[in-house]
Amino acid sequence: MARMSMIEALRSAMDVKLADDPAVIVFGEDVGYFGGVFRCTAGLQAKYGEERVFDTPINESAIVGIAIGMAAQGMRPCVEMQFADYVFPAYDQITQEAARLRHRSNEQFTCPMVVRMPTGGGIFGGQTHSQSPEALFTHVSGLKVVIPSTPYDAKGLLIAAIEDPDPVIFLEPKRIYNGPFYGDHSGKSVPWSQHAAGEVPEDHYVVPLGKADVRRAGSDLTILTYGTMVYVAEAAVKAAGVDAEIIDLRTLLPLDLETVRASVEKTGRCIVVHEATRTSGFGAELIAEVEEVCFWHLKAPILRVTGWDVPYPHAQEWDYFPGPERIERVIHKVMED
Repeated sequence: MARMSMIEALRSAMDVKLADDPAVIVFGEDVGYFGGVFRCTAGLQAKYGEERVFDTPINESAIVGIAIGMAAQGMRPCVEMQFADYVFPAYDQITQEAARLRHRSNEQFTCPMVVRMPTGGGIFGGQTHSQSPEALFTHVSGLKVVIPSTPYDAKGLLIAAIEDPDPVIFLEPKRIYNGPFYGDHSGKSVPWSQHAAGEVPEDHYVVPLGKADVRRAGSDLTILTYGTMVYVAEAAVKAAGVDAEIIDLRTLLPLDLETVRASVEKTGRCIVVHEATRTSGFGAELIAEVEEVCFWHLKAPILRVTGWDVPYPHAQEWDYFPGPERIERVIHKVMED
């Protein structure tokens, strides 16, 4: 075991897979010599050479298109979009080609590839560096969508994603790359230093895709969340003094509905928290799923705490994020019903 940040854990996952499987390759913009804009791939090119870890032109559609061709021929590419906001030129390749390859070829071909991308805000990156597009991918049959919240999960989930026979969208919350942060209304970042690193095995292990984690057991209500918002929800629950159960979904597609169902049936109340905008966000799908399977167990309406339905506000991003205070208010509202 070693103490690792999420960045170090992701790098360790790629290191493990590059070492044990010659079919694995890593490429993208600046991931080679420079080691990636967030340094997730630092040192991998020096260790494995330019044929296994290499830079590409600024052409996201070509990056993903090449990866699809390689995956169809038996390789396992793990490619990086510098920011999730940059994935849109490659959206056609991901949704029309990668997601459909197994089915349109009648399983003659599969597409074992991973598209890694930093997601969400927290670095004052503005509108083109801070979006949370997970719902755009959970709508697409044939994809898996993963968002880790801890270094341990990040490494285990990434190894599982690289080993998966189908395409995986791997969204990495950049705000917790080096430890979780939340913000106050002045825009000041406040770290949870105790979470800046976690115990992570140095060798191979997997965290199964499609399995949620009960981050905090409780009996009063269920909070469904993922990524950075896991920590924000924990802070809100502590402040509210409510015995809430926090479910870290980890994988959005496929969704671990059984864990969700068991929790909501136990507590009878549910809140959904995510950073992305409210309308058509993944929270809407979660609420629909919970209503269908847990309706007769509910004691109150299911409520959402999300980003606002506005273009991403650069200067006011800490007000845009669901913070502990906003979540705490909704907790009290649900408990009063």
